[in-house]
Amino acid sequence: MTTGRTANDLGFLGVSPDEERFYRALLRDREAAGDHEPVVVTRMLELGVVVRTPAGGLRPLSPKRAVERLIEHRLGQVQDDLEETGRRAGVVDSLSAEADPARTATRTATYDNPAIRQIEGLEAVRGAIDEMTFFAHTENLTTNPVGVLSTESIEVSRPIDLRILRRGVRMRTLMASACLRDGTTMAYLRELTAQGAEIRVSPHPLERMIICDRAVALTPIDPENTARGALLTREPGLVSTVVSLFERMWAASQELPEEALPTLTETEQRILRTLYLVDKDETGARQLNMALRTYRKHVARLMARLDADNRFQAALRARERGWV
Repeated sequence: MTTGRTANDLGFLGVSPDEERFYRALLRDREAAGDHEPVVVTRMLELGVVVRTPAGGLRPLSPKRAVERLIEHRLGQVQDDLEETGRRAGVVDSLSAEADPARTATRTATYDNPAIRQIEGLEAVRGAIDEMTFFAHTENLTTNPVGVLSTESIEVSRPIDLRILRRGVRMRTLMASACLRDGTTMAYLRELTAQGAEIRVSPHPLERMIICDRAVALTPIDPENTARGALLTREPGLVSTVVSLFERMWAASQELPEEALPTLTETEQRILRTLYLVDKDETGARQLNMALRTYRKHVARLMARLDADNRFQAALRARERGWV
């Protein structure tokens, strides 16, 4: 048994000795939280390896889940650092010059001078969007006049959106009211708001646009036929006009409504609670005196309702939404 250790085994994941001692103490005794500095408690809550219980106490994640969460957090930090270094060094521009000098010359003229560039083709537009968001430093403003996001588009957008939020870029998104009637879209919007995004719903028609850092804007050539392509501009006067339009639409929109608590059976509530406490389905089924196959069917349905990829994610999303 290794209780009482003082070695900083988690140091390589960004955890200090005091923070690790606090986590180890909680694993031994959940009442140990009162013996540690509030800053340590706050830090471990931010890292997600310790969570608040409904009663207001503290519960440590299992060691396996805690290490997985710390690795995910550390990888995110490394990715952000590498991306920032790449932006400052101009690596993309340098490599692009090797691949297509003519295109790079056009890009330089477009981005470094107050000009407008017409972008044709869906792939080219997606490339422009990726580039804009990659280089965004302070703010990302977008609208979605359709209001409904497919599962495929969400999977494409999620790493980009989370990367933006992780870097501390302010994200404001306007959605058409159709989002309120689509469960998949609403689940993703709530996922983003939990990470710090600001999202509003407009009862009025929206103009399609993407604006980064109030310095570059992308709008469709033909709002009625977005397949025609887009216009990208860094011309200050035009960008300012597009920003003003966004702000007017934002002011006329409504906050994303609070999520209504779902109707859960007593069995579903008990199963959700076990997802916080056990690592294996066999253990959860045994604790609830339930057949393993039945337990797994319930878990699968709950994961689908929560749009979760695994049990750990389902447990976190259930807690974030106040289901348990």
